[in-house]
Amino acid sequence: MQDDLITPTPSAYTYPLLVKQLLLNALSVHGDQEITYRGELRYSLRQFRERVGQLASMLTGLDVRHGATVAVMDWDSHRYLESYFAIPMMGATLFTVNVRLSAQQILYTLNDARAEIVLVHADFVPVLEEIKAELKSVRKVVVLGDGEAVPASKLPVAGEYEALMARAAADFEFPDFDERTRAATFYTTGTTGDPKGVAYSHRDIVMHAMATAMSLCAPRDGQRLHREDVYMPITPMFHVLAWGMPYIAVMLGLKTVLPGRYVPERLVRLRQSEKVTFSHCVPTILQMVLQAADAQGQDLSGWKLITGGSALPPALCEAALDRGMDVFTAYGMSETGPIVSLAQLPPGYKPKDRKEEVRMRCSTGRPVPFVDFRVVDESMNDVARDGKQQGEIVLRSPFLTQGYTGKPEASEELWAGGYLHTQDIAVMTPDGFVQIVDRIKDVIKTGGEWVSSIEVESLIMDVAGVQECAVVGVRDEKWGERPMAFVVRTADASVGGEAIRDRLMQHVELKRISKYAVPELDRIAFVAEIPKTSVGKINKKLLRERVAHLLDELAGTGQESAAVDRAAA
Repeated sequence: MQDDLITPTPSAYTYPLLVKQLLLNALSVHGDQEITYRGELRYSLRQFRERVGQLASMLTGLDVRHGATVAVMDWDSHRYLESYFAIPMMGATLFTVNVRLSAQQILYTLNDARAEIVLVHADFVPVLEEIKAELKSVRKVVVLGDGEAVPASKLPVAGEYEALMARAAADFEFPDFDERTRAATFYTTGTTGDPKGVAYSHRDIVMHAMATAMSLCAPRDGQRLHREDVYMPITPMFHVLAWGMPYIAVMLGLKTVLPGRYVPERLVRLRQSEKVTFSHCVPTILQMVLQAADAQGQDLSGWKLITGGSALPPALCEAALDRGMDVFTAYGMSETGPIVSLAQLPPGYKPKDRKEEVRMRCSTGRPVPFVDFRVVDESMNDVARDGKQQGEIVLRSPFLTQGYTGKPEASEELWAGGYLHTQDIAVMTPDGFVQIVDRIKDVIKTGGEWVSSIEVESLIMDVAGVQECAVVGVRDEKWGERPMAFVVRTADASVGGEAIRDRLMQHVELKRISKYAVPELDRIAFVAEIPKTSVGKINKKLLRERVAHLLDELAGTGQESAAVDRAAA
């Protein structure tokens, strides 16, 4: 027995870090703060706590016990926020279902998570009906709606959400239990095989909220969050718990606006009518918001917005800054909580020009508190902080997932050597700022050099008339791989491949990129849209597969260049 451990007084309360503790200060100090759904339904934070109690009582009436899993399939709503708290606070596991997956993938995740109850919006009832016969553990379904009647269904429907809530008691007493208890789970689709389950404990969620809030609330001016902000998530609440931000908003007692299904025009209207000042989203959503605001003539100045999920193109960052937005990036993964770094400008920072400021805002940023953030070589040695030497980002922190559910081999690979491996290649500067160069699987190996697809994309995005771009490596008999660019033009633009190549060659002459980074003319494809994953990221895996498949078809025919046109189609 160690004699240096503190022995608690018998009557002392050992305070567990549970999700319910995030409500304490907010209820005590900000109980009258408002939560609104689409600007149509409004109630106070104090009433929110009552509804959290009602939801727990309702689920208890459906025989949900400690350790059970309750799945949610909904748009971003007040119901989802209630589920974020009630389900883990009663000792059950919240399972946020990715409603953008295929029906068969949703079936796999529901069965793998052993979900017993599903809270499902009426929009997604047909999906459950399609897979009903193969569901292994679902006992009851609660239908969520926005005032419409519950559709007839052969599912085991327990009732409609609000009707069941009205009959449930609000004074549910949430117990204490071990802070390491599983609080939430979701599935990351990755690049191969079945989706992998990622789980977070109560301690993980609380520590992530504290660390992220510390970073966001620390700056005096700019890239910050404070108690007078009005918060609206634009990252789906099924995706990594909406980056953990709803927990922070409730913890700080912020007015919270839940927009429902993401419709750019509605988001812009809610931004104005509810005076939203703080949001987060992926770059593709930001692009749509800017277009909707321009169409409506809406002012976006004063809107602080974090982007993540994929690199923020400098041109898009500039477009947001031009509209008065305070945009900056966050970095993380489904497995990291997710936020482990933020691109907040340093105190007293005075950029030499706009280009430098944009580069800083688009960078991976600096670590948030409690994160051991390293950039290492293949031997796990730290690379030089010179902004040039590349290495993989590896992490430790008190809120990283401990592994994938039921996948010990993948979990060991994730945590090889006692650090979580991100598979992201980056450089670090002397002041601790990090810049991701590429994903390990997305680096293009050509002509004996490694080409960053992210950097080439960024340079192509600077060409007038380019709205969106994705660059992938495609096989080449001579060079191993060569870059291929998929480009979406802006409306009415006529930019061609020659203009893109000319601009890239200018950067070659300036020694910013290698000549091997410039796609050949027949490797620049103009497309109507670029495929996205279920969470809005560019689906490079699908692009690579399309081109590889077509190259296989055309091998030896002398028509390999036709693969570009057919892949674009």
